[in-house]
Amino acid sequence: MAVAGAAAHGAVRDDLGEVFRRDYARVVGVAARVLGSRDEAEDVAQEVFLAFGRSSVPAGEAPGWLSVAAAHTALNHLRTGRRRTAREESLAAVPPVEPDVADAVVTREERSRVRAALGRLPKKQAVALVLRHSGLSYTEVATALDMSPGSVGTTVRRAESALRKELNRHASSD
Repeated sequence: MAVAGAAAHGAVRDDLGEVFRRDYARVVGVAARVLGSRDEAEDVAQEVFLAFGRSSVPAGEAPGWLSVAAAHTALNHLRTGRRRTAREESLAAVPPVEPDVADAVVTREERSRVRAALGRLPKKQAVALVLRHSGLSYTEVATALDMSPGSVGTTVRRAESALRKELNRHASSD
């Protein structure tokens, strides 16, 4: 098991380049769905691939592991809000160039509300929802989250319901 030995000694695994080329777009896609920013999603992808490069995860399990890691890492970034706060402050200083500023503001605010509500969901529900809406099949989500394929639908439906409740709860308190 050369990969495990190399990972234990801080070396980068031999298959990292191949896995990176194969799975980069998916990792960025998952993170972008959570964060709403390709730039931030690429930062998350970098963190995820660095972690994978030091891991002993079998290559066959890489796609699921990377998808879950991307969702978890993106949710962590979302919850801390450190980059989002800086981005929102910089956006406020730049005059909008859209023809209808009101539509752009409403859309941005809606996305921000959804992301904030997603960050308040239980982590497993949030990850299942993000992975499923990122195009992963029920089987892929089940494998990635180590759950039965039959429970994925239930978990996703509960997550959608919880997300709606969070959105409604915070909309009524505004």
